[in-house]
Amino acid sequence: MTNKENHTPGLRRIIIFAAATVLFIAVLILLPEGVGWSERATISIMLYGLILWAFAPIPIGLTSMMVLVLLMLLRPVEIETVLSGFASPAVFLIIGGMMIAIGVNHTNLIRRMTYSLLATMGSSAKGIYIGVGLLNQIQAFFIPATAVRASLMMPVLDGIIKEADIKKESNFNKLLYISTAFGISISGVAVLTAAIGNILTIELLRLYAGVSISYLEWFIYTAPIWIVLVVVIMFILWKMYTPEEESFHALQKEMKKKNEEIGRLGSDEIKCILILALTILIWLTESWHGYHPTFGALFAVVLMALPIIGFIEWQKMLKINFGIVLLIGATLSLGYSLIESGAIDLLEWLVSPQIIVEIFSNPWLAIPITVIVSHIYHLGVTNVSTAVITLLPVLISLSVQSGQDPVVISVLSAITLLLGFILVVETMPNVVVHSTGRVEQQDFLLPGLVSTVASIFIITGVAYIYWPLIGFWP
Repeated sequence: MTNKENHTPGLRRIIIFAAATVLFIAVLILLPEGVGWSERATISIMLYGLILWAFAPIPIGLTSMMVLVLLMLLRPVEIETVLSGFASPAVFLIIGGMMIAIGVNHTNLIRRMTYSLLATMGSSAKGIYIGVGLLNQIQAFFIPATAVRASLMMPVLDGIIKEADIKKESNFNKLLYISTAFGISISGVAVLTAAIGNILTIELLRLYAGVSISYLEWFIYTAPIWIVLVVVIMFILWKMYTPEEESFHALQKEMKKKNEEIGRLGSDEIKCILILALTILIWLTESWHGYHPTFGALFAVVLMALPIIGFIEWQKMLKINFGIVLLIGATLSLGYSLIESGAIDLLEWLVSPQIIVEIFSNPWLAIPITVIVSHIYHLGVTNVSTAVITLLPVLISLSVQSGQDPVVISVLSAITLLLGFILVVETMPNVVVHSTGRVEQQDFLLPGLVSTVASIFIITGVAYIYWPLIGFWP
């Protein structure tokens, strides 16, 4: 490899960072004189953060810290507002979720599930494919972050590939890895706590519209979309990467052996299962007891780490990704700053001309427009959290102006923004899968395009047919 090739990635990052900085300064200086300092500074910082989060020339946690520093430096709002995002329940729900994942991974639970499924279904390519697909969906109910779920699945896939001696260029290799990336993104659709975007959506609805959605309500609204997406996208990928005829009896035999070696359920696994069951019960009954989902997550962490009751040392549970915590806190703080400074009113005026409001007033048009716009927006703003925090306030305002229910429009946009199928950088599961080196960007492109079109029809169709039946309609 030449020196030029070695330095190209670094040069690209420098160019992106420099361009974003120039744009930040230009917007800060060149906005019309009628725009006040608070609005001017907040909009400039928002655009700066948006570009840096989307193209990631520097780590997302560092970008988050820069956004906070700039808000403090330029003083468009008080420091209490700048740091208010870190007081949000969403931040502690994510912290709790990452700690739960560490606790679960400390036991043999995921490995036992993997070996059991593959021992039962692993004699054929189709059986392995379905088994891995089920694992991707089951994890969503007790491991909140998509990136964590994807990371937990990589050793599973690596084991299958190694035991069966699957080549990188084979269809089955591409099928397993890409279906895992897509499947984990889809798994966040119906479970409120399964994706950061869902949690941010709830916080934004509470902030901008003064309404909230419970864990159970979210599931009722989105479960049919989730089920149809799983079936259709898995079918699309199977047709596009139909596996070569191969026998996997040796792999199945190995999985049976490993399943037997694990032995009976240990005390740690039993404790973990009971704690997870209690946590899901707390989440499901939120509308009855009124406790935020954050309570269930943090309560689970406490139970996992307590002596005698728990099964993992507290110090081990502290090894979480602090960059994600900074990202959530900073994006929420930016949202609060946009409101407090009045910048959000200016942005809403710019993107909501009367003709758009009139078109949006028809729910039969508002639904597909929201889905399509969200898909297109996500292609440009690839970070899901950034896309949610910047697009939803505009859609909520547009909904209110046009007489639509902001909750319906927000849920539509939120679940669409989870589904990044075309570009590797659109979702964390894509990034995690791509980082293994087993699949390339071009492997995502065609199935991603077809899956994106299919998802538009699925989400719109379920909204048209199912939502009116349950009284959930714009």
